[in-house]
Amino acid sequence: MATIILVRHGENDWSKQNKLAGHIPGVHLNETGHRQAQAVAQRLAALPIKAIYSSPVTRCMETAGYIADTHRLAVLHLNEVAEVQYGDWEGKKIKKLARKPLWRAVQFFPSRARFPAGEALREVQFRAVQALEEISHKHEKELIVVVSHADVIRLVMAHYLGTHIDLFQRIVISPTSVSILTLSEEGMVRVLRMNDDGPLHMPEPTDHKPKNKSAKKDKRNRSAQKAAKTKANAGSHDAAPMAMAPSDEEE
Repeated sequence: MATIILVRHGENDWSKQNKLAGHIPGVHLNETGHRQAQAVAQRLAALPIKAIYSSPVTRCMETAGYIADTHRLAVLHLNEVAEVQYGDWEGKKIKKLARKPLWRAVQFFPSRARFPAGEALREVQFRAVQALEEISHKHEKELIVVVSHADVIRLVMAHYLGTHIDLFQRIVISPTSVSILTLSEEGMVRVLRMNDDGPLHMPEPTDHKPKNKSAKKDKRNRSAQKAAKTKANAGSHDAAPMAMAPSDEEE
Protein backbone atom coordinates (compact mmCIF):
# COMPACT_ATOMS: atom_id res chain seq x y z
CA MET A 1 0.00 0.00 0.00
CA ALA A 2 1.52 3.31 -1.11
CA THR A 3 0.83 6.46 0.89
CA ILE A 4 0.85 9.69 -1.13
CA ILE A 5 1.06 13.10 0.51
CA LEU A 6 -0.26 15.76 -1.87
CA VAL A 7 1.06 19.25 -1.08
CA ARG A 8 -0.07 22.43 -2.77
CA HIS A 9 2.64 25.02 -3.47
CA GLY A 10 2.94 28.16 -1.32
CA GLU A 11 1.53 31.59 -1.97
CA ASN A 12 2.77 33.78 -4.81
CA ASP A 13 1.98 37.35 -5.84
CA TRP A 14 -0.12 36.25 -8.80
CA SER A 15 -2.54 34.35 -6.59
CA LYS A 16 -2.70 37.35 -4.24
CA GLN A 17 -3.68 39.49 -7.25
CA ASN A 18 -6.30 36.92 -8.35
CA LYS A 19 -4.59 36.24 -11.66
CA LEU A 20 -4.10 32.88 -13.39
CA ALA A 21 -0.37 32.27 -13.37
CA GLY A 22 -0.62 28.95 -15.17
CA HIS A 23 2.70 28.00 -16.75
CA ILE A 24 4.05 31.55 -17.03
CA PRO A 25 7.77 31.36 -16.15
CA GLY A 26 9.27 33.34 -13.31
CA VAL A 27 6.30 33.16 -10.91
CA HIS A 28 8.09 32.56 -7.62
CA LEU A 29 6.88 32.10 -4.06
CA ASN A 30 6.51 35.41 -2.27
CA GLU A 31 7.69 36.04 1.27
CA THR A 32 4.58 34.45 2.76
CA GLY A 33 4.90 31.50 0.39
CA HIS A 34 8.47 30.82 1.50
CA ARG A 35 7.38 30.83 5.14
CA GLN A 36 4.52 28.46 4.30
CA ALA A 37 6.89 26.10 2.47
CA GLN A 38 9.31 26.09 5.40
CA ALA A 39 6.42 25.36 7.78
CA VAL A 40 5.07 22.41 5.79
CA ALA A 41 8.60 21.00 5.50
CA GLN A 42 8.85 21.08 9.30
CA ARG A 43 5.45 19.44 9.69
CA LEU A 44 6.59 16.57 7.44
CA ALA A 45 10.12 16.36 8.86
CA ALA A 46 9.47 13.42 11.19
CA LEU A 47 7.84 11.23 8.52
CA PRO A 48 9.79 8.47 6.72
CA ILE A 49 9.40 9.99 3.26
CA LYS A 50 11.13 7.98 0.52
CA ALA A 51 10.63 10.17 -2.55
CA ILE A 52 9.53 13.69 -3.47
CA TYR A 53 7.86 14.44 -6.79
CA SER A 54 6.86 17.86 -8.04
CA SER A 55 5.20 19.70 -10.85
CA PRO A 56 8.04 21.30 -12.85
CA VAL A 57 6.43 24.74 -12.43
CA THR A 58 8.70 27.06 -10.42
CA ARG A 59 6.44 27.70 -7.42
CA CYS A 60 6.01 23.95 -6.90
CA MET A 61 9.71 23.22 -7.29
CA GLU A 62 10.52 25.89 -4.70
CA THR A 63 8.00 24.43 -2.26
CA ALA A 64 9.27 20.89 -2.86
CA GLY A 65 12.84 22.08 -2.32
CA TYR A 66 12.20 22.86 1.35
CA ILE A 67 10.74 19.38 1.92
CA ALA A 68 13.58 17.74 -0.01
CA ASP A 69 16.27 19.57 1.97
CA THR A 70 14.72 18.39 5.23
CA HIS A 71 14.88 14.75 4.10
CA ARG A 72 18.06 15.06 2.00
CA LEU A 73 16.29 13.84 -1.09
CA ALA A 74 16.25 15.01 -4.70
CA VAL A 75 13.12 16.52 -6.23
CA LEU A 76 11.83 14.44 -9.14
CA HIS A 77 9.87 16.18 -11.92
CA LEU A 78 6.41 14.79 -12.57
CA ASN A 79 5.00 16.58 -15.61
CA GLU A 80 1.58 14.94 -15.27
CA VAL A 81 0.82 16.89 -12.06
CA ALA A 82 1.78 20.24 -13.61
CA GLU A 83 -0.64 23.15 -13.63
CA VAL A 84 -3.68 23.17 -15.89
CA GLN A 85 -2.93 24.54 -19.36
CA TYR A 86 -5.26 27.54 -19.23
CA GLY A 87 -4.41 28.58 -22.79
CA ASP A 88 -5.67 32.05 -23.67
CA TRP A 89 -6.83 32.55 -20.07
CA GLU A 90 -3.29 32.35 -18.72
CA GLY A 91 -2.14 35.58 -17.11
CA LYS A 92 -5.64 37.08 -17.04
CA LYS A 93 -7.45 38.44 -13.98
CA ILE A 94 -10.18 36.25 -12.50
CA LYS A 95 -12.51 39.24 -12.29
CA LYS A 96 -12.45 39.66 -16.08
CA LEU A 97 -12.62 35.94 -16.81
CA ALA A 98 -15.73 35.61 -14.63
CA ARG A 99 -17.65 37.69 -17.17
CA LYS A 100 -17.08 35.17 -19.95
CA PRO A 101 -19.76 32.55 -20.79
CA LEU A 102 -17.19 29.76 -20.40
CA TRP A 103 -16.70 30.71 -16.75
CA ARG A 104 -20.11 29.24 -15.89
CA ALA A 105 -19.15 25.93 -17.48
CA VAL A 106 -15.85 25.87 -15.56
CA GLN A 107 -17.71 26.43 -12.30
CA PHE A 108 -20.79 24.24 -12.79
CA PHE A 109 -20.10 21.84 -15.69
CA PRO A 110 -16.32 21.34 -15.62
CA SER A 111 -16.64 17.88 -17.16
CA ARG A 112 -17.40 19.65 -20.45
CA ALA A 113 -15.13 22.68 -20.05
CA ARG A 114 -12.04 23.23 -22.17
CA PHE A 115 -9.93 26.36 -21.83
CA PRO A 116 -9.48 28.21 -25.14
CA ALA A 117 -6.25 26.93 -26.74
CA GLY A 118 -5.73 24.92 -23.54
CA GLU A 119 -6.74 21.72 -21.76
CA ALA A 120 -10.06 20.21 -20.80
CA LEU A 121 -10.37 19.68 -17.06
CA ARG A 122 -11.31 16.02 -17.60
CA GLU A 123 -7.95 15.58 -19.36
CA VAL A 124 -6.12 17.16 -16.42
CA GLN A 125 -7.86 14.81 -14.00
CA PHE A 126 -6.98 11.77 -16.12
CA ARG A 127 -3.29 12.61 -16.52
CA ALA A 128 -2.84 13.37 -12.81
CA VAL A 129 -4.68 10.28 -11.56
CA GLN A 130 -2.84 8.08 -14.04
CA ALA A 131 0.51 9.41 -12.80
CA LEU A 132 -0.37 8.75 -9.16
CA GLU A 133 -1.48 5.22 -9.99
CA GLU A 134 1.84 4.54 -11.70
CA ILE A 135 4.03 5.90 -8.91
CA SER A 136 1.91 4.09 -6.29
CA HIS A 137 3.01 0.80 -7.88
CA LYS A 138 6.61 1.98 -7.94
CA HIS A 139 6.49 2.95 -4.26
CA GLU A 140 4.40 0.16 -2.81
CA LYS A 141 4.55 0.21 1.02
CA GLU A 142 6.36 3.58 0.94
CA LEU A 143 5.48 7.14 1.86
CA ILE A 144 6.00 9.75 -0.87
CA VAL A 145 5.26 13.44 -1.43
CA VAL A 146 3.79 15.00 -4.58
CA VAL A 147 3.78 18.81 -4.82
CA SER A 148 1.21 20.20 -7.21
CA HIS A 149 -1.44 22.89 -7.79
CA ALA A 150 -4.88 23.62 -6.32
CA ASP A 151 -7.00 22.60 -9.33
CA VAL A 152 -4.93 19.48 -9.99
CA ILE A 153 -5.14 18.31 -6.38
CA ARG A 154 -8.87 19.05 -6.23
CA LEU A 155 -9.45 17.00 -9.37
CA VAL A 156 -7.41 14.13 -7.93
CA MET A 157 -9.23 14.23 -4.60
CA ALA A 158 -12.61 14.30 -6.35
CA HIS A 159 -11.65 11.16 -8.27
CA TYR A 160 -10.56 9.20 -5.20
CA LEU A 161 -13.51 10.39 -3.13
CA GLY A 162 -15.85 9.09 -5.84
CA THR A 163 -17.13 12.62 -6.47
CA HIS A 164 -18.17 13.58 -10.00
CA ILE A 165 -15.86 16.08 -11.66
CA ASP A 166 -18.76 18.54 -11.96
CA LEU A 167 -18.60 18.91 -8.15
CA PHE A 168 -14.83 19.25 -7.80
CA GLN A 169 -15.10 23.02 -7.25
CA ARG A 170 -16.60 22.29 -3.83
CA ILE A 171 -13.24 21.02 -2.61
CA VAL A 172 -10.90 23.60 -1.06
CA ILE A 173 -7.11 23.18 -1.28
CA SER A 174 -5.21 25.93 0.54
CA PRO A 175 -1.55 26.95 -0.02
CA THR A 176 0.87 24.33 1.38
CA SER A 177 -2.05 22.25 2.66
CA VAL A 178 -1.59 18.49 2.93
CA SER A 179 -3.95 15.84 1.56
CA ILE A 180 -3.11 12.17 2.12
CA LEU A 181 -4.16 9.09 0.15
CA THR A 182 -3.36 5.42 0.53
CA LEU A 183 -3.61 3.28 -2.60
CA SER A 184 -3.39 -0.49 -2.19
CA GLU A 185 -2.44 -3.01 -4.83
CA GLU A 186 -5.86 -4.63 -4.35
CA GLY A 187 -7.61 -1.43 -5.39
CA MET A 188 -8.64 -0.10 -2.00
CA VAL A 189 -8.46 3.68 -1.51
CA ARG A 190 -8.37 5.56 1.76
CA VAL A 191 -8.46 9.35 2.11
CA LEU A 192 -6.68 10.05 5.37
CA ARG A 193 -6.52 13.85 5.28
CA MET A 194 -7.63 16.68 3.04
CA ASN A 195 -6.65 20.37 2.98
CA ASP A 196 -4.83 20.03 6.29
CA ASP A 197 -2.79 23.20 6.75
CA GLY A 198 -2.17 23.08 10.47
CA PRO A 199 -4.25 24.32 13.40
CA LEU A 200 -7.92 24.86 12.67
CA HIS A 201 -9.35 28.34 12.88
CA MET A 202 -12.90 29.46 13.55
CA PRO A 203 -14.56 30.91 10.42
CA GLU A 204 -15.02 34.65 10.34
CA PRO A 205 -18.53 35.72 11.46
CA THR A 206 -20.76 36.69 8.55
CA ASP A 207 -23.17 38.86 10.53
CA HIS A 208 -22.48 42.12 12.31
CA LYS A 209 -22.98 42.72 16.00
CA PRO A 210 -26.03 44.86 16.77
CA LYS A 211 -25.46 48.45 17.76
CA ASN A 212 -25.58 49.24 21.48
CA LYS A 213 -29.00 50.91 21.31
CA SER A 214 -30.51 47.96 19.47
CA ALA A 215 -28.89 45.52 21.85
CA LYS A 216 -30.33 47.32 24.88
CA LYS A 217 -33.76 47.44 23.25
CA ASP A 218 -33.65 43.71 22.51
CA LYS A 219 -32.64 43.02 26.10
CA ARG A 220 -35.58 45.08 27.44
CA ASN A 221 -37.99 43.27 25.11
CA ARG A 222 -36.72 39.87 26.26
CA SER A 223 -37.09 40.92 29.92
CA ALA A 224 -40.64 42.13 29.33
CA GLN A 225 -41.57 38.89 27.55
CA LYS A 226 -40.10 36.83 30.38
CA ALA A 227 -42.02 38.82 33.01
CA ALA A 228 -45.29 38.45 31.10
CA LYS A 229 -44.77 34.71 30.74
CA THR A 230 -44.04 34.34 34.46
CA LYS A 231 -47.21 36.30 35.35
CA ALA A 232 -49.32 34.20 32.99
CA ASN A 233 -47.97 30.97 34.47
CA ALA A 234 -48.70 32.19 38.01
CA GLY A 235 -52.29 33.03 37.03
CA SER A 236 -52.89 29.61 35.53
CA HIS A 237 -51.62 27.92 38.70
CA ASP A 238 -54.12 29.88 40.80
CA ALA A 239 -57.03 28.93 38.54
CA ALA A 240 -56.19 25.26 38.14
CA PRO A 241 -53.57 23.92 40.53
CA MET A 242 -51.51 21.02 39.27
CA ALA A 243 -52.43 17.66 40.82
CA MET A 244 -49.80 16.59 43.34
CA ALA A 245 -48.62 13.04 43.65
CA PRO A 246 -50.11 11.33 46.70
CA SER A 247 -47.89 11.12 49.79
CA ASP A 248 -47.02 7.82 51.45
CA GLU A 249 -49.65 8.44 54.11
CA GLU A 250 -52.41 8.96 51.53
CA GLU A 251 -51.50 5.69 49.82
